Amino acid sequence: MEYRVEALAAAAGVSVDTIRFYQGRGLLDPPRRSGRVALYGDEHRERLGRVKALQQRGFSLVVIARILRGELDEADEALVEAVAASQEEVSGEPEEFWTLGELGQRAGVPEPLLEALEREGVLVPRHRHSEARYTEADLVALRAGLKLLEYGLPLGEVLDLARTHEQAARLVAEQAVTLFDRHIRQARRSDGTETATELVGAFHALLPATVALVAHHFRRILLAVAQEHIEAVGDDEELAAMRSESLRSLEPPMVAGG
Repeated sequence: MEYRVEALAAAAGVSVDTIRFYQGRGLLDPPRRSGRVALYGDEHRERLGRVKALQQRGFSLVVIARILRGELDEADEALVEAVAASQEEVSGEPEEFWTLGELGQRAGVPEPLLEALEREGVLVPRHRHSEARYTEADLVALRAGLKLLEYGLPLGEVLDLARTHEQAARLVAEQAVTLFDRHIRQARRSDGTETATELVGAFHALLPATVALVAHHFRRILLAVAQEHIEAVGDDEELAAMRSESLRSLEPPMVAGG
């Protein structure tokens, strides 16, 4: 069966613009030409269904293109899906996804300010069907950041700090991913023991362990630096207050075994 582009869009449940966009990204083969008319076949409709199904599993268009080209095997496909699924916050309620403007409305923050925070890496969006989206977790984090401004910290200097943190955090994250790839994924491939289930299991075990380790380390260093600073510049009253209210009380209780 052959379709004109409008008929194909209706059959696949997508827009004509989406079809043309996918063609431009190499996700959909060019149509057959009959004079000036572009004709699509069932293989195009099936490919559109495949792309939609992969998007619903959380894959980006870049990853989908690699899957369609056969560049990712079963184990890597399962790992990518596990990474995408791990971005889902644990909640008993269905998760809402908001645009940047919708996030700003809920937080009472102008969208241009949020765009600046996004550029600085303070706001890191989730990608839902290849579009940047935000959730309740971003709203909670944004309100925590606004509290810094309420206490009088200058916005420009907070953004400078955020930029420095984003660069350092990305470096640590890249090193962590490289370690996982070298010592888990590649090592298991080289000895022939890798399976999709084992690889995903290793990821789910190491992700919370790594996050807990990094968060604990940063908190401990931050408190240590704060205490050293107060001891160096504080007056007698500040030093007495620090001793009576130990900074260690600011640490949340750690639960053994996660």
